Amino acid sequence: MSLIDKSAAEVRRGSSYPAPFDGPCRNRSRCRLAAAGGLTQFGVNELTLPPGAWSSQRHWHSHEDEFVIVLSGEAALVTEAGETVLRAGDCAAFPAGRPDGHHLINRSGVDVVILEVGSDRSGEDQTVYSDIDMTVGPGDAPFRRKSDSQPNAGPGEPATSPA
Repeated sequence: MSLIDKSAAEVRRGSSYPAPFDGPCRNRSRCRLAAAGGLTQFGVNELTLPPGAWSSQRHWHSHEDEFVIVLSGEAALVTEAGETVLRAGDCAAFPAGRPDGHHLINRSGVDVVILEVGSDRSGEDQTVYSDIDMTVGPGDAPFRRKSDSQPNAGPGEPATSPA
């Protein structure tokens, strides 16, 4: 067993989305737990959303399964079907290739902590953003407009960036 020292794990704050899409995600942070444990086949992050923060722009993945469980607090899960409140212990799964854009928003007054798990490390994944004219991938391809396939500024987010 390899015990992970969370205090030594890389924490990524903010967003690599190009402006103005980065705004709602600027205050989020992800503690990269799988990477800290040397795992390479899937990603696991502890995501912290302060009040008002979004996990990502609403998106779906071509090759990446995603799973989330709320560890503390509550967040609004936004999908094509609308909004559902997730509280501590609630889980949600997002199968690869299903074009149902999703994200989480902290509409409460306290931090929300979420465990994120993602599967694709093949470099084949493409992320499609449902509400904005943007896509990224596969591989290290830059953000680009869906409408004209022209690159946007900024690098792509890693798997379980997610998103």
